[in-house]
Amino acid sequence: MQIRTPAVAGMFYPKAQQELRSNIRECFLHNFGPGKLPPSTNDENIIGVIVPHAGYMYSGPIAANSYYAISSLRPDLVIIIGPNHWGIGCDIAAMKDGLWRTPLGDVEVDTHTAIEINKISKNIELDFFSHTRDHSLEVQVPMLQEIYSHKFKILPIILINQSHDAAKEIGMAVSKISKDKKTVIVGSSDFTHYEENEFAYKQDKSLIEPILGMNTDEFYRILQKNQVSACGYGAIASTIIACKELGATKGTLVKYATSGDVTGEKNSVVGYASIIFS
Repeated sequence: MQIRTPAVAGMFYPKAQQELRSNIRECFLHNFGPGKLPPSTNDENIIGVIVPHAGYMYSGPIAANSYYAISSLRPDLVIIIGPNHWGIGCDIAAMKDGLWRTPLGDVEVDTHTAIEINKISKNIELDFFSHTRDHSLEVQVPMLQEIYSHKFKILPIILINQSHDAAKEIGMAVSKISKDKKTVIVGSSDFTHYEENEFAYKQDKSLIEPILGMNTDEFYRILQKNQVSACGYGAIASTIIACKELGATKGTLVKYATSGDVTGEKNSVVGYASIIFS
């Protein structure tokens, strides 16, 4: 069995187990986090979430808002979709089998579901190498391990191709494989990159509006018109399409902030949002 070892432990999050647990706890209790520890008492039927994927010191508290919202669920499967920053491997890649290792332990990849999604869409290839270096999915796994005490499996899907057509295909395929088991979908993306704080807010507000309306046509139109530098736009769109197909009717912005809000350095920031679909 292949083991996907950590690529960014010690950089994006602590590599020592106790320090990592403490760090995640701090994210939940942070001023920009939910301000309380999971599990939540929320009984809302949340189908999926959008979360950021920067280092925990920057985006962890914002991400913790989405994770708190889904912490009362007990999914059998978490499908994590994110962008391939390195551009290595396949255009669209799931993992067929193996373990995803973090300092908190191992999480099993859902082999059966990976095979099923590849049958539904041959464009979603089964490839280990595509996943070996990127952080967009990796940083989500310790958060999931910390909020869920029960055993769950993951299906990681990483994207080089983030076109609207690809997002439609991925979203529809994800919705089909999600109908047979208790599933939560996690779309991983940061928003505006390396712009002044006020400008980042303006850009991201324009892009978040169609996300909340679950309108991917408008989402791609605004993305291109305003040249919003959100890195995981295909992951966002895929998540919207899957959640909509599974019965979600609205998106809710739980928290938005920038790295500048967190650190105080506002000349060049990255935008982060926690959004839930229900």
